[in-house]
Amino acid sequence: MITNAILSDLVAEIHATLGPAVANISVTRAVAGMYFTGVALDNGTAGVCHTPARTEIHDACCHTVFDPVLAPGTLRGRRATELLEHVMSPNAMHRALAIATLNALADACWKRQPHADVVLREDVDAFDAAAIRPGERVALVGAFIPFLRALKAMKQDYTVLELNPAMLKPEELPRYRPTAAAVDVLPHADVVLITGSTLVNGTADALLSLPRADARVVVVGPTVGMAPDAFLRRGVDIMGGIRVTAPDMLLDVLAEGGSGQHFFGRSAQRVVLVRRPVTPAVAA
Repeated sequence: MITNAILSDLVAEIHATLGPAVANISVTRAVAGMYFTGVALDNGTAGVCHTPARTEIHDACCHTVFDPVLAPGTLRGRRATELLEHVMSPNAMHRALAIATLNALADACWKRQPHADVVLREDVDAFDAAAIRPGERVALVGAFIPFLRALKAMKQDYTVLELNPAMLKPEELPRYRPTAAAVDVLPHADVVLITGSTLVNGTADALLSLPRADARVVVVGPTVGMAPDAFLRRGVDIMGGIRVTAPDMLLDVLAEGGSGQHFFGRSAQRVVLVRRPVTPAVAA
């Protein structure tokens, strides 16, 4: 088992909101795509998660050991809660399936009970919601290409923490720091942008403990669902994810090797959850 407290809290939030009814929700389809893994449920919702790199799943070219736990071909019809149980699995692919299921259930939670402490903004990019100002120190955890492109376009100073420097273009390398440098970089950033893939690789908790209390913290990507409590408690101000609008169409795209550019605006809608500002108490 891995230690990933934020995922445990997200699962608890799902159970608290949906109650006993969650036990009656089943998987109708699951796809482990090249870039994203998707799960559709019989309540009409679906969720997505970043697909772990092949080297995180197994070293060989093919998976030769039969896996009786979540074997391919056996997921349809399983209870959603059964997949949720694997959110802490040492198997990266099992975690991805569990998080995709969690995100599908998070959409159901939002439809039942929108969260009072956040504002839902539809068809808004999380980068725009971050409202980065000139001169602010920006730290990006993960080479999230749309954000890198936007930062360069606005000539904004930034530092990017990335496991694999090969993900960066030559002109971006001077701003690269290894992920181990997060303890030195994040406490000094005014804006911290963290990719949702950190939920899959188990680094989200440690990373979210590092920014200053007054920093704007953004967690972004299709892996980020619509259950905000666990993020809010860890100082996140903006959660940028997706809401699946056409589950079958989206899963078809994932099965054919598609990524965000193939489903945004077609089978999934960008959504941003923004922390609602605290209204100061008025003295009597």
